[in-house]
Amino acid sequence: MKKVFLSLAVTAILVSCGGGDSDKKTTPEVKTEPAKTEAVVDITQSPDYQKGMAIVAKQENLCLTCHKVDEKLVGPAYRDVANKYESNDETINSLAEKVVKGGKGVWGEVPMPENKVISLDDAKAAVKYVLLLKNK
Repeated sequence: MKKVFLSLAVTAILVSCGGGDSDKKTTPEVKTEPAKTEAVVDITQSPDYQKGMAIVAKQENLCLTCHKVDEKLVGPAYRDVANKYESNDETINSLAEKVVKGGKGVWGEVPMPENKVISLDDAKAAVKYVLLLKNK
């Protein structure tokens, strides 16, 4: 008799502890979106990049005599310039004037000589190219 009573008690406990599916509470399914990744932009396809690089590469403009993209030469690396300045019209105009008229003191003691063979418009295009080299 004790065994029957014990069996009934265990069965009653099991049934009351979750035997029915209708009483189960389910946790809502959490939908997660895949992590958003920044779109990789190929700056070399930008018209500003292509035009500016062509101007910088012209031997008569002398830019590459003192500058490299990732390495300081006589003047600062282009990437260092890009990382220092914001790309906006005011900065582009100011830096383009320095390319044409020269300047000193911002990057050390060696002055940047005036460049009489580059037009202000070409200097602006060259500056736009340099500013596209910013590390992200």
